[in-house]
Amino acid sequence: MKKKWGRVLLVFAMTVLITAASTAALAASFSKKAPKLTSSHNGSVVTLKWNKRSDLTGYQVVQCNSSGGSRKRLKTVKSVSAKLTVKPGSNYYYRVRGYKKRSGKSTLYTSYSAVVKESVPVTGRKSTLKKLLQTGLKPVGSTMYVWGGGWGGTTAGAGIEARTIGVSPKWKSFFNKQTSTYDWKKTKYQIHNGLDCTGYIGWCIYNIRNTTSGKTGYVMKARTMASNFASRGWGTYKAKNQVTDYRAGDIMSSNTHVWMVVGQCSDGSVVVLHSQKYGCRLAGTPTKSGKKNSEALSLAKYYMKTYYPTWYKKYPDCTAVPEYLTDCAQMRWKISDLAVMKDPENYREKNAEEVLRDLFSDIPVSAG
Repeated sequence: MKKKWGRVLLVFAMTVLITAASTAALAASFSKKAPKLTSSHNGSVVTLKWNKRSDLTGYQVVQCNSSGGSRKRLKTVKSVSAKLTVKPGSNYYYRVRGYKKRSGKSTLYTSYSAVVKESVPVTGRKSTLKKLLQTGLKPVGSTMYVWGGGWGGTTAGAGIEARTIGVSPKWKSFFNKQTSTYDWKKTKYQIHNGLDCTGYIGWCIYNIRNTTSGKTGYVMKARTMASNFASRGWGTYKAKNQVTDYRAGDIMSSNTHVWMVVGQCSDGSVVVLHSQKYGCRLAGTPTKSGKKNSEALSLAKYYMKTYYPTWYKKYPDCTAVPEYLTDCAQMRWKISDLAVMKDPENYREKNAEEVLRDLFSDIPVSAG
């Protein structure tokens, strides 16, 4: 009996050794040579292609950084190509490796391919943060807040005015007829006479993205604006609880309002461009601690009084409520040659006072 079990164990041991040797031989003969990867893009789709190897089971496609690290697996495919959807306005880096599955054994992998880079620009007209804020100033001090202003109707998107280059002459004409007791609740849906908050931001965006009137507009519900613009590849999005600071041109949107940042002050308050209550105007938030008499409010009052005195005499209120600093998500523009926005004046790094001083340096002080 002992001899019989001894022979069985010997046969088993030899089988294990032969199998191990065979496995080692197969692994040793497996080529780790990396696939040769190429890439191209068309709009928001990147196409990757590489050479086929008949001994492989499939391929892993990863996104990485420029040096090939920080890899994120995107797809596992059996074909020798892959299509990936990307956001315009960014650089993308990719690598591919092949693999061979073996029944009951560990999977063998080739080396990763060399890194390929795809630069995907935003299409359409480019602008700068300064031009964006200059555009935002054009309706200031002469355009009333009208519920539905800038929309095509009670439920439609951008109306005629929000898809037109330049300010509508109807806006100033309507403003001139108003008194200090203006009540926006009585002018609802007089949509051609002014702009509401979404109509104002939509008009601003249209005017920096286009040179002719009548194209597709950008008016939508306030709460969707920041995320919608970011999804187009224009910038990066932060939810309201992730916002830590404010920079020139930031688009801020809440459930009920949308506005644009001029700049932040040393006390944490923010100078705002928006259409609210009376109309298109500069305003200042309180400090984060709740101090109402903030640096931003002082700046907003000074510039509205100095450059828009007719408006200021009727509507001296330049306050923005504390919720502006707590209830709003943020879209911050990407700044690069690939992006829709550039910043040659370095507004992104300036505080509110510096931005305003430069913005108004070529605008004469109004006498009336």
